[in-house]
Parts: sequence; C-alpha cells; structure tokens
Amino acid sequence: MPVTANWYGNALVGQFSATAARRVDWVTDTIKTSLHTVTYVPAQDTDDFFNDATNEITGTGYTAGGVTLATKTLTYDSGTNETRLDAADAQWTTASFTARIAVTYSDTAGANTTDPVMGYVNFGGDETVASGTFTIQWDSTGVLKITAA
Repeated sequence: MPVTANWYGNALVGQFSATAARRVDWVTDTIKTSLHTVTYVPAQDTDDFFNDATNEITGTGYTAGGVTLATKTLTYDSGTNETRLDAADAQWTTASFTARIAVTYSDTAGANTTDPVMGYVNFGGDETVASGTFTIQWDSTGVLKITAA
C-alpha cells in the first residue's frame, strides 16, 4: 500500500530562510528515511532537526539513521500544479523489527541537531517484519509534494 507523507512546517520555512544551512537540495543532498516507534509523536509545527525525531527503532537489519534514498528526482506537474520530490522505495532487507513512523530528512549538515527534517509518514499502526524485507512504497506522485494554489 502506498503511503503519503506530511511535511514538517519548518522544512518549508527552512527552504526560504536566510540560514542557508537549513536549505535542502533534494537531488544532490544525502536524503534518508529513518524508522521510529509509536512513542515518537511528530510535532509538525515545531520539529525542525533530526534530533527531534526521537525513539528511533532498533532491530536486525536496521542501522541507526535509516536508509539513504536512491534515484531521487524533482519535477513539476503543470496539470496538478505539484512540485514532486520522488525517490525509489525505501527498503530494509533481512529485517526483524517494528515501526510506526518514518521520517525523511537531509543528512548533510553533520549532526542530528543540524540535519533538517522534511516529512514523515504515520503508518496508522505498528508495522512488523520478521526475517524479511520491510518496504515503504511511496505514493505514485512522490515522497513529498507541494501544491501551488
């Protein structure tokens, strides 16, 4: 089932702020997706850096910080007025763990206190994998999107 991500509000502010360190280049930056337990509740209005994404999972086949997204593209669809940030589905192989939240962030600033979070997915319930492959299938229109209205 494809998932739809929500933006963190500060991610969008960071793109246009005077602080260049908060800007993200979707195509060239190292963009990652991490997994978190039910005890992390995304604060869409206040979370700004990866250190706010608490309670990262542990388990077989999972490395702290998550996986790097591959095949990233940035497009504009004039028919829907959407700017789409897309990537290959995130995968963890030979995995055994349980996750509730996925967080997408830019891992380029050098520390979790300066790595900007971009968006998150709440799976709506715990998702468990046992000795298998855990895949986040992004929505067909992208990992994240912005609609110009």
